[in-house]
Amino acid sequence: MAHPHILVLAGNARILEKAANLGLRVTNFEKPGTFDPQVAQYCSGLHLFDFQDLRLVTELARTLHSVDPFSRIITHSETGQVISGHLNTTLGLPGNGLEVTRTLHNKLALRELLNEKGLGPVPAARRTTREDLRAFVGEHGSAVVKPLMGSGSLGVRKVRSVDEVSEIWEWIGSYGVGDFMIEALLTGEELSVETFSHAGRHTVVAVTGKDTKDGVIEQGHVVPAPLGERDTTAVGEFTCAVLDAVGLVDGVAHTEIMLTERGPRVIESHSRAGGDRISKLVELATGIDLEALPFRMAADPGFTAPVPRLRGGAAVQFLDVAPGRIAEVSGVDSARAADGVVELSVRAEAGDVVRPVQWSDDRVGYVLVEAPTGAEAVRRVREVSESIVVRTTPVADESAPTMGDVLAEAHEALDPFA
Repeated sequence: MAHPHILVLAGNARILEKAANLGLRVTNFEKPGTFDPQVAQYCSGLHLFDFQDLRLVTELARTLHSVDPFSRIITHSETGQVISGHLNTTLGLPGNGLEVTRTLHNKLALRELLNEKGLGPVPAARRTTREDLRAFVGEHGSAVVKPLMGSGSLGVRKVRSVDEVSEIWEWIGSYGVGDFMIEALLTGEELSVETFSHAGRHTVVAVTGKDTKDGVIEQGHVVPAPLGERDTTAVGEFTCAVLDAVGLVDGVAHTEIMLTERGPRVIESHSRAGGDRISKLVELATGIDLEALPFRMAADPGFTAPVPRLRGGAAVQFLDVAPGRIAEVSGVDSARAADGVVELSVRAEAGDVVRPVQWSDDRVGYVLVEAPTGAEAVRRVREVSESIVVRTTPVADESAPTMGDVLAEAHEALDPFA
């Protein structure tokens, strides 16, 4: 019997190796600008083109499917979410359809759905005028401005008082945020819930704690989150209710939550695994490989979701580096050899210019550790990350990249249906 044939959108080598090891035949769609030749060894078919081009991706997928049918479409990337839903609906394949993936991809659509169903309602409004923004902040005391679509906190800003409205409004125009939403600023314990769904049944695999240092871009994560059993249960049950409301049926989901005084509230949710190496934290803490689960589901007709059992803790910390030209990088080798370090990455060397962090991809490095408990993992990872020195010197002001510049560099279109 032939091995199942799956279509993967934007699969990297680490992820595709997991599919190949399960005996799956992989056809991979990738963009030329993000192509890594290492992926070829894990593919039976490889097509380099802009798979966010709806007409082109639809025709190619339909033709390939007619010759050698796909059993499933799987993607771990943000750019592939809506496309996978579109192709599932078009080709009649199992999994999350277009309505589900578009709702999760559009933050305002998700917020409006949850508000309509009374699931952790949060006041929100579509793009408006400066005066309306001022009135919204005046009514609610503070707000968050964010693009309708996107990930990695790109284009997200907090507005803490009416005194900041004018500056934020000017930034919206100069940064090129485009279509955006505003919503009440949530405060409390920031978390994410990592789940796996199969045939409409959701399993909470882990709850992740976050450190944003009161900003919008995460500086660190820990699994398990430092929550009591009652709060952990409440957050998990709320997340499953959210996924039911959206209609998610299959695959990994990453739902960002603020545990407020009034209970859990959704920040945003995605039909993919979380970034920032959260999947690795979950694997170290529970033994469950979230990246491999969709492939296991595709490979095994009798698949059942594994039951998570906590066996330790794991944490990741991103390096805090001042903008400027790098004059020195030191302490990396000794940090890599420190107790508990599983991964260490520094994507910078002397002479490189570090720009201000505008979204997650601007961070230059991280340390990831495992430990017997989450608290110990946090202690260790902070200690190790602080031992790494990345010294910079100021550089003359350069024109700041716009949101369009950042997306072009990442080869990403926020809305392929636009």
